[in-house]
Amino acid sequence: MSAVIAGLAGLLCGVLSGLGIGGGTLLMVWLTAVMGMAQKSAQGINLLFFLPTAACALVFHIKNRLIRPRIVVPAILAGCVCAAGAAVLATAMDTGLLRRLFGGFLIVVGLTELLGRQRDRKER
Repeated sequence: MSAVIAGLAGLLCGVLSGLGIGGGTLLMVWLTAVMGMAQKSAQGINLLFFLPTAACALVFHIKNRLIRPRIVVPAILAGCVCAAGAAVLATAMDTGLLRRLFGGFLIVVGLTELLGRQRDRKER
């Protein structure tokens, strides 16, 4: 039964990843809050989940000419350097602190989305 639930969670997160709206974030919440997994383990699984889902979505974004190489290439290079440094930092951090930082990040993003949506409506 747990394999079925994991498959359904993967399905939902894959759909959200394809839409570009945070399937990996939802996967992290599911793995840590529902499955009780350690934050560092969940991060590793999330990264592994991200590779094929991002590759699949990227094919369609390239096909629809939604990728701008002049913007993407510098962002990729900077992102790779910072991701490597942050991965080293994360493995050295206390799991409890990492979990609190991730929770704070989710709160900030959620509030930004809620308040940003209201601001968008007022501008129309």
